[in-house]
Order: sequence, then structure tokens, then C-alpha cells
Amino acid sequence: MSRQDTRSKVFAAAIELMAEQGYTATTVEAIAERAGVAKGTVFYNFGSKEGLFGALLEHSIGRLAEALAAADTGGTALEALDSVVLGQLLFFEEHGPLARVLLAEMWRTAWQEAVAQLREQALGVYAAVLRRAAAAGEVRADLDVETAATAVFGMVLTVSIERRALYPDRPVQRTHATLAELLHGRIR
Repeated sequence: MSRQDTRSKVFAAAIELMAEQGYTATTVEAIAERAGVAKGTVFYNFGSKEGLFGALLEHSIGRLAEALAAADTGGTALEALDSVVLGQLLFFEEHGPLARVLLAEMWRTAWQEAVAQLREQALGVYAAVLRRAAAAGEVRADLDVETAATAVFGMVLTVSIERRALYPDRPVQRTHATLAELLHGRIR
């Protein structure tokens, strides 16, 4: 098994366990057991539980940012915004435990680098789309795009978690339509 395969297995196990029981209650032993690797393998690859979580956040936020950027299909800025919202919903549909971990764990002061990465990369996609929309006159020219980007990302994150937990049979497209309607009504 390659080092990247091992890291992927450990990341998957860590995300699942942290989503189930939280960062503090999750042990390296439990992560190693779930990943099917030796505890020493976790330490060899990441140095510590904190190192593992930092690497996990960096990796996951990078993947999320790539998914959001790829979802920007062009067209009008509002069409792009709708596409990015759908891209985030679909990403968290596939990576539901990550959504719970991001919401619950990453805002601790110990993870400020990850928060900065999230702001720059993932929320940056939303901010860029909103800037395009303001420049094109599709949204209010005085829109605070940084705050709006954070609000949209947080709204989609929270709704993704709720849909998976409470309404798993609700189609993602229905949820997306509701979010798009809300957004269009508030930012114009």
C-alpha cells in the first residue's frame, strides 16, 4: 500500500470518528483501528493527533475548494453562484462526516491556519462570484461580499448537515432550489 493510500485510509477513519464522537474523544488508537493500520503508522505519517487533524483539514479544504471552483460554470454571476451552491451541496452529500467536523471542530483557536485556508480558498470562490455579480449589476453594488460569502457558505454547510441527518430522502436539487430562491431574494 502506498503512503498516499495509507494517509487516505487514516483521513477517512479520522473524519468518521470525529464526526461521530468529536475531536477530543477520538483517540489515535481508535483511528488506527478503524483505518486498519498500526498506531505507529499514524504517528509516523502525522506526528500526533493534532498533526493528523491539521493535515486532514488542509487536505479536505483543498478538495472542497477544488470542487467549488469546478462548480463555477460561468454564465451570469448569479448562475455561477447557483452552481457553486449546488457544488457545495453535492460535495457534502458525498463527504457528510466532513461537514459535521468542519462545523463542530475547526473553529477552535488551534486551527486558525485551517480557517484562513478555508476563507482564502473555499469562501474565496463565493467572494469572487459575488464580486462578479456586483460588477455586473446582478446584485447590490454595496454588498459586503466577504460577509456574504461566509454567510452563503455557512448556510449551505448547515443545510447540508440537516438534510443528511433529518431529510435524507429529500432530493439535493429540491434543497438547492430553495437555497437559490432565498439567495436571489436577499442579495438583489
